[in-house]
Amino acid sequence: MTKYLFEANYVGDGIKGLLREGGTRRREAVVEALKSAGGTLECFYYAFGETDALGVFEIPNQADAAALSLLINSTGTVNMHLTPLMTPEDLDEAAQKTPSYRAPGQ
Repeated sequence: MTKYLFEANYVGDGIKGLLREGGTRRREAVVEALKSAGGTLECFYYAFGETDALGVFEIPNQADAAALSLLINSTGTVNMHLTPLMTPEDLDEAAQKTPSYRAPGQ
């Protein structure tokens, strides 16, 4: 399972739906959407400023995360951005790898 940070902004009819349904019903909708893709919600918060809602979820793989993101963003009522999260152990593993790279102009 991969963890993702999600950041979402309600737009247009999405704002109206949030006002009509309330925060807990929208969180329940997120839980159900994740469940349909084999995922689980770790935490969910509302905020104000640049981001309306954010949280962390786990989902089996990148394809499932991308499918969910595409579906949610395609509604035109929510703009969602996903950030894959890594554990310190994941970073330890990455630091042990030695890929090759040539910098521009070298």
